[in-house]
Amino acid sequence: MKGISILFENDFCLVINKAAGLAVQGGEGVKDSLDSLLSENFSPRPLLVHRLDKDTSGLILVAKNRGAAAIFSSLFAGSKITKIYRGICSGLPKAESGIINLDLETKGKKRSLKKSETHYRLISSSSGEDCFSLLELELGTGRMHQIRRHLAQIGHPLLGDDKYGDFPLNKRLKKNMGLKNLLLHAHRLVIPPIKELPQGLDISAPLPEYFSLPGLMA
Repeated sequence: MKGISILFENDFCLVINKAAGLAVQGGEGVKDSLDSLLSENFSPRPLLVHRLDKDTSGLILVAKNRGAAAIFSSLFAGSKITKIYRGICSGLPKAESGIINLDLETKGKKRSLKKSETHYRLISSSSGEDCFSLLELELGTGRMHQIRRHLAQIGHPLLGDDKYGDFPLNKRLKKNMGLKNLLLHAHRLVIPPIKELPQGLDISAPLPEYFSLPGLMA
């Protein structure tokens, strides 16, 4: 399937490595989506239990039946499933690890500010005219575009972010290094032991090749 590789499968679920640029669900202007591709290639149709932004690559857990979907959705809601991301941002955070606690505005019929928490850890950084940092990131809450918004708020936006990023820097990196993608990847998924997965599951997806552009670290 275009834009999809299956890293794990049993009778209850699939773990998929999604390519950047593939929407998870259909909608206006969306030609292909993960949901539609799954529907075309599996019977019965697998069920989504969480999301990734279209421009974010990496791991997505998909349930094969309604019972499994209910269990996995409950685990996600209770923060029992760990999702760890990796991203490359501009600059070098002041601390090598920490928690970003900044309220984020939510959209809807009534806009409001919600407490939001993102944990980060520095893996490596580059030196030179432009400094970049490879971070490990974990969500404490699950607001829309939370990692992207939080890093932008502290002055270290993700490279390639065309919504919250450093637009002059992105333009320069595109010209000089060919950067065309958002450098955010859902890298690791940890599921505790349950009936459907007696041993639990700890699975990782390698970083896409474009994380290794000249001058960037991965």
